[in-house]
Amino acid sequence: MRTKRKLRVHVVTMGCAKNLVDSEKLLAQLRLGGVELATDVRRADVAVINTCGFIEAAKQESIDAILDHVRLKSRGRLKKVFAMGCLTERYLRELQMEIPEVDRFFGSHQLDEVVRELGAEYRHDLVGERVLTTPPHTAYLKISEGCDHPCAFCAIPLMRGRHVSRPEGEILDECARLAAGGVKELVVIGQDTTYYGLDLHGRRTLPDLLGRVADVPGIEWVRLMYAYPAKFPLELLDVIAGHPRVCKYLDMPVQHVASSVLTSMRRGISSRALRGLIDTVRSRVPGIALRTTLIVGYPAEGEKEFRELEDFVRETRFERLGVFPYSLEDGTSAYPLSDPVPGEEKARRQGRIMEIQQEISSERNAGLIGTRARVLVDRREKDLFVGRTEHDAPDIDNEVFLHAAGPVAIGTFREVDIVEAYEYDIVGNVRE
Repeated sequence: MRTKRKLRVHVVTMGCAKNLVDSEKLLAQLRLGGVELATDVRRADVAVINTCGFIEAAKQESIDAILDHVRLKSRGRLKKVFAMGCLTERYLRELQMEIPEVDRFFGSHQLDEVVRELGAEYRHDLVGERVLTTPPHTAYLKISEGCDHPCAFCAIPLMRGRHVSRPEGEILDECARLAAGGVKELVVIGQDTTYYGLDLHGRRTLPDLLGRVADVPGIEWVRLMYAYPAKFPLELLDVIAGHPRVCKYLDMPVQHVASSVLTSMRRGISSRALRGLIDTVRSRVPGIALRTTLIVGYPAEGEKEFRELEDFVRETRFERLGVFPYSLEDGTSAYPLSDPVPGEEKARRQGRIMEIQQEISSERNAGLIGTRARVLVDRREKDLFVGRTEHDAPDIDNEVFLHAAGPVAIGTFREVDIVEAYEYDIVGNVRE
C-alpha cells in the first residue's frame, strides 16, 4: 500500500526581521513535524506568504507576492496558497473578498493554526526552535511582541497588539541553542526593545537581559535594534560601553526633530530632550555608531520643519541613517490629518536627506583609511569577501569588501586594514 506523500511547503517572508523570526519558527515547527520544506517554490506544493502591513509600499509588495503565487496556482504549479502575518491580520475581510483564490488567510497570532493546516501538530515544547534563513553565523533575537506606544503614524499596535515581553529564561535558552548551532552574532529586536520587562517586572530590564545574552558561551557580538527614545533607560548605556561582546552600536529611530512634528506624532519626547539624549549616548559610549530612521512628509511637516530636520541631520552626523516617506494609514490617530504633502515632494525631501547623509557617510568612511577593524565575514563575491564591523547591522548598514591573500572562512572574525573608502562601503586587506 502506497503512503500518501506529505505536501512540500515553501515559505515567503515579506517585511521586517521580526517577520523573518516568525517564519523561522514556522519552518522549525513544520520540519520537526515531518513536513517537507522546499527552498524553491518550483519544488513546492504549497506556498505560505508571511505578509507585511506596515506602510503602503510594504502592503503592495505583500499583495504582489500573494498574486504572483496565486498565478502559479492557476497554472497548476501550486496546489494551495496561504497568507499569514500583519497584512492579513489588518485586512482579513478585504483580502478574502479581493483574492478569493487564496486557500486560507491567517492572522499574525495564528502560527499554531498554520502549522496544523499544513499537516503537522503544533508543539509547545518547540518554542524558541528555528530554522535559520540568515547566514548561519548571524541570527535575529526577538525579545517581545506588540507595542504600547501611541505613535500617531504607526499601525503596528493594530496588527501586533499590546507589548508582551518574552520570559528571560526562554530567551536565554533560545540563545544557547543558536550559539550551539554556530551563531556568533545576535541582533536583538522587538517593536520597542527598551520596553522589555515592564509587563513582567514593572520596570525596564533590558540592560540586565542584554548583559546575560552577551554572556552566553559562543556569542561574540550582540547588537541592539529598535530602541525607543522616550524614557530611554540610561543604564543601558553602561552595558553597551562596558560589555566586551555588546557592539558599540545603537539603533534608535527618532522619526523627526521639530517639536511640533514630534508632538503631532505623539512620540513622547521634545526636540530638546531628544538632542540631549543623543549627546548623552555619545558621551557615555565613546565610539558608538548611532543609527536612526526618519519620516519625511508627515502632515505637520511644513517647509520650516523640514529645514530644521535637514539642519539636525547635518549637525548630528548620524553614523547610519534611513528615511521613509510618510504613509497615511487607516485606523491610526494621524489618519484624520489626511495626507497633504504630495508624493513628489515627499520623494524630494527623502532624496535631500539622503544626499546630506551620503556626504556624512563618505567623510566618515574616508577617515577610516589607515585604521584597523575587526570584521565578521558574511559571504564571498567572486574574488572578494564581504563582511561587517561592529558598527554595521546585517542587510541595512555598510559593508567591508575584503582582499585576502589566502582562504577566509565565512562566519569568522578577521583583523582588517582599511585601505579605501566609498560613500557607504569600505575596502580592506585581511591581515595574515
